[in-house]
Amino acid sequence: MKSPRETASADAAPAPPSRGAEAPVLDPAVIRAAVFAEHGDVFAILGPHEIAPGLWEIRALLPEALGAEAVLEGGKTLAMERLHPDGFFAVRLAARERPVYRLRLRTTRGSELRHDPYRFGPVAPPGGYDGIRHLGSDAPYRALGAHPVTIEGVPGFRFAVWAPNARRVSVVGDFNDWDGRRHVMRLYHDQGVWEIFIPGLQANLRYKFEIKTGSGLLPLKADPVAFAAERPPATASLTHGLPEIAIDDADWLARRATTELRRSPVSIYEVHLGSWARVPEEGGRSLTYRELADRLIPYVKDLGYTHIELLPVSEHPFDGSWGYQPLALFAPTSRFGTPEDFAVLVEAAHKAGIGIILDWVAGHFPVDAHGLGYFDGTHLYEHADPRQGFHQDWGTYIYNFDRSEVSSFLVANARFWLERYHVDGLRVDAVASMIYLDYSRKAGEWIPNQFGGNENLGAIHFLRRMNETVYLDHPGVMTVAEESTAFPGVSHPTYDGGLGFGFKWNMGWMHDTLRYISHDPVHRRFHHNDLTFGLLYAYTENYILPISHDEVVHGKGSLLGKMPGDRWRKFANLRAYLGFMWGHPGKKLLFMGSEFAQEREWTHRESLDWHLLEDPLHRGVQSLVRDLNGAYRALPPLYERDHEPGGFEWLVIDDADNSVLVFARRGADPGSVVVVACNFTPVPRGEYRFGVPLPGFYREVLNTDAEAYGGSNMGNLGGVASEAISSHGRPDSLTITLPPLATVIFERVDR
Repeated sequence: MKSPRETASADAAPAPPSRGAEAPVLDPAVIRAAVFAEHGDVFAILGPHEIAPGLWEIRALLPEALGAEAVLEGGKTLAMERLHPDGFFAVRLAARERPVYRLRLRTTRGSELRHDPYRFGPVAPPGGYDGIRHLGSDAPYRALGAHPVTIEGVPGFRFAVWAPNARRVSVVGDFNDWDGRRHVMRLYHDQGVWEIFIPGLQANLRYKFEIKTGSGLLPLKADPVAFAAERPPATASLTHGLPEIAIDDADWLARRATTELRRSPVSIYEVHLGSWARVPEEGGRSLTYRELADRLIPYVKDLGYTHIELLPVSEHPFDGSWGYQPLALFAPTSRFGTPEDFAVLVEAAHKAGIGIILDWVAGHFPVDAHGLGYFDGTHLYEHADPRQGFHQDWGTYIYNFDRSEVSSFLVANARFWLERYHVDGLRVDAVASMIYLDYSRKAGEWIPNQFGGNENLGAIHFLRRMNETVYLDHPGVMTVAEESTAFPGVSHPTYDGGLGFGFKWNMGWMHDTLRYISHDPVHRRFHHNDLTFGLLYAYTENYILPISHDEVVHGKGSLLGKMPGDRWRKFANLRAYLGFMWGHPGKKLLFMGSEFAQEREWTHRESLDWHLLEDPLHRGVQSLVRDLNGAYRALPPLYERDHEPGGFEWLVIDDADNSVLVFARRGADPGSVVVVACNFTPVPRGEYRFGVPLPGFYREVLNTDAEAYGGSNMGNLGGVASEAISSHGRPDSLTITLPPLATVIFERVDR
């Protein structure tokens, strides 16, 4: 048996019987074209048409009907004549005006009364579809997609999709037996947009687009602007409509709008929702958005983080991509619940004083047949030339940023998450792969830009406009670039020639310091520069220091696993490293599990090893992270001047032999000083003297060697007063005890 997508009956339509000489009879070839869904403008055939003054013909293609009637507004019923065996029906009636009617079908399932989608005229939204080309407009998600609307008092869904090179586009779904003949769409030629209003549809129905090209039918395509989708591995879009979600966070948004993040504490807990915690009693399923609101948010608040960064939540077909190969950019993944459930998670975070940052993938997309690739029979979203349009490392398509509709689609998606779900930031993945045409390519594998260079000018323009749009419309949010090269001005304003991001991940600092800490302490004296080099460029960008998921997968082991030595030394090294990180200039990011020293490498298939918290050493690391966040938020010198050279001073930079570093952090208040001292050997350093910027008493705020954290409890008995003894070129100095493999933080206080 052939499917509805393949053919209708191949029988030639019989010549329609004569129904009076007062009007022309529809050409049998036109009827056949409609039956086979091959007519270029089906709205010109189906629905009500005035075929002579005062004479109307109602036509309907109803392949599933055994018989059909037109039921007029006043209740009068007209039997429709079958003009083609595959369900083309028509009836004529005299009427002064366009008739209003419904169709009654007799099918194998019984009788059904429905509205005819072809009796409605064009249903473009206010402003039409021109806006989908305007970079910065919200038209891509307001005009395209599936939207619940009421037209002429009839509720239903308006569908619209950009497919300018298609010969025919139909909406198919459970509501029409996935039959592409039944809801063929109308084309707006100037914009390349196809639309139709389907009356009577409810929310949460499955649908896709059936697209026919000159070469035939494509695999069914999911809606690029779907607001909800089936749970993978299923791939259909769901009728949902633009989220109109009431999130009770007005106070949070007001505070956010007046917060200058560059001068504020920003400590980010990076989370993969599917593996943070699972439910072993129910087959190890992941927590839902609502369960995460109840468990994740209080946990993060207790640890003192300011933000949670979520690995991509846009719907994605493959669990193993962790969300970094999304296909439904406007739909929160259904793995954890509905769009409304996701909004509950955001609201819970805001009520707890925690911001939500989304990892956002705007550089590439997977090649799955139901996705954006070759969408209308042409390379619509991606470059046609694989040297520009195919990412060799990831096996994905690269967006064609030079196409205005594509860049507009992506900027609108950035707006969407901020406007509809009130998220507080976007961390843009793989920026380097976007801005360089030769990224991970050999000579001859890439095409230079119009000036002969390797910069992707379209991507650069897109990123600048995205950042301008986001910051103009949403004060207080952040955009963050994961950018691994020395491209200048990533976090500089666009008016100054930059890309306009608020922050950039400091990948160089991360690589250098992890390389350093992985060495046995006896060899660290030869790698001292790995700790100090980052300060040579620390103020070229607004940096975030990232210990992210990328550092604990693919054979890299866990953060604890990178530490050398026996068990005690591993934990001591980790504690000292975290203390150094929190004291160093730059905002902080730590991937989940590292805050309690997860021992094994992270996998998306399993929960974090929460049972480790029964061990005092693991519990000690968690307590340390809690106290580091507390000290960080309480001490303005640790964040106020993160991105200004005047906020940092080396006090001891050259003691490589002892693997000791000491530096000062300065706040906006001239007398506000924090001193951070690090000893990266297991040898205690008693009577260690160094110069300080100002005289005074230096209170010991935090010591990573404290017994509460699992250390040896060597310290400075609450603090040390400076002495008028010159050291390191300064007139005043401190003499402190530096515990083994430890970082100690002091605050200058008035006594």
